[in-house]
Amino acid sequence: MPPQIIGLGDWFATPPGQYLLAWEQLQFDLAVVDMFGFNALQLGLPELLTLQSNRMPHRWLALPEEFGAGTPPATVSVPGAGTEQRVHLVTDAAALPFPAASLDLVVLPHTLELSADPHQVLREVERVLVPEGRVVISALNPVSLWGWRQGRSGLARRVGLHALGASHPFLPEVGQFIGPWRLRDWLRLLSFDVESDRYGIYGPAVRTDKWIHRFAWMDRFGARWWPVFGSVYFVVAVKRVKGMRLLGPAWRPRKAVRGASVPVAQRH
Repeated sequence: MPPQIIGLGDWFATPPGQYLLAWEQLQFDLAVVDMFGFNALQLGLPELLTLQSNRMPHRWLALPEEFGAGTPPATVSVPGAGTEQRVHLVTDAAALPFPAASLDLVVLPHTLELSADPHQVLREVERVLVPEGRVVISALNPVSLWGWRQGRSGLARRVGLHALGASHPFLPEVGQFIGPWRLRDWLRLLSFDVESDRYGIYGPAVRTDKWIHRFAWMDRFGARWWPVFGSVYFVVAVKRVKGMRLLGPAWRPRKAVRGASVPVAQRH
């Protein structure tokens, strides 16, 4: 019988959870390393060091209230990484304590799908981002083998098929799936442009390291043959402001215009 999983933190300590964290950590490292500015915020999921490769001088980790359980800021151990990171504040994800247009980068690792009002969280992110600021989002894909396995377990419980063993959920029963097409619509309504997206983890929902590595070949071929069916997806979007045009530096040197010669008449 599979182990009883209470919350998302427990699930991230399992082999598939560790496999997911490793894939996402690589994607965040590659995505944020060349994003420049002054202020960056990671909202949620302290198990991931999403800003460790970023070079902005001010980087914060905030936990939404529903996930921080009202606890004060503290140091959180990162499973499997042997490191710790500091939680700077516990806040309402739908009402961030930052002025408008004050952040250059906001990272949402599984924050939207765990929120009671994900669309309001996105609206708040749009408010605090500067023009041309970026938001980086990761989420689980309902149209995937992991999503299908989770949906099957929910159906089995509703119809009472406990004896078949199909009623045990693969993922913790917190939050809700948000499909990538739905997220794109939300971003478009808030004047975000999607710069890039990618999918990962194409293997079936298995629980042991042995079987995860046996199906690792599916990750190599999935991105080529069935890319949109990855169990997790990753989106980078930029905030656009209508009517705003970014100008180049005012000190750009200009070439001097050489005047044409003019003949001068002389008496002698």
